[in-house]
Amino acid sequence: MKISVIGTGKTGRKVVELLGGRLLHTFDEKVPPTVEKLKQADAVIIFVPGEAVSEILDIVIESGIPAAWGSTGFNWPSNLNASVKAQQSKWVLAHNFSLGMNLIRKAIESMGKGSGVLNNPDFHIHEVHHIHKKDAPSGTALSWEKWLNQPVEITSAREGDINGIHELTIKTKTEKITLTHDALDRSIFAEGAIWAAEQLVSNQHLKFGVHTFGELFDLTLNA
Repeated sequence: MKISVIGTGKTGRKVVELLGGRLLHTFDEKVPPTVEKLKQADAVIIFVPGEAVSEILDIVIESGIPAAWGSTGFNWPSNLNASVKAQQSKWVLAHNFSLGMNLIRKAIESMGKGSGVLNNPDFHIHEVHHIHKKDAPSGTALSWEKWLNQPVEITSAREGDINGIHELTIKTKTEKITLTHDALDRSIFAEGAIWAAEQLVSNQHLKFGVHTFGELFDLTLNA
């Protein structure tokens, strides 16, 4: 399997490093992708800032190859799923490509559903990222809010070169419950993105269109 990469930031460079001999092309602002070059790959992994997505979106769609997107801070068009389906392609959009985050997802969903037995609980999500991350709250924090499905306060901090720390606190007058995910190394996002790209190509149960990372994880888990 040959995979191309768009974006040579911190996570993109990790993807390139881990792909090794499976890497076909690397694209960035100096070497922009083309439809012809993208079609040479089996899949593409994309880590570009949200403001750069619109510059390459149509090119990736037209190429028709499976795409794993790790971009955040972008409002995807409402017809995206239909456009990807029309190309008979498969995409995955992820705020966070950590495979371990899917275990967190299941825990948070359970905590949200079970919190009804608690006496007037308060919910708080706090996220910390490196100083260069522009969107706040993070896409992952917003996903946690969705999984929790409860009224929750979200706070953010930008410090140093932190890969990503997310913490959920549920507090009552008599107890406090805390769940934390700490990304110790950026390679977890690269590993997850490569796994997702492989699933897009090889998983015959996956339908054409746009999927979440959680969908891929659950489909594989239940196969």
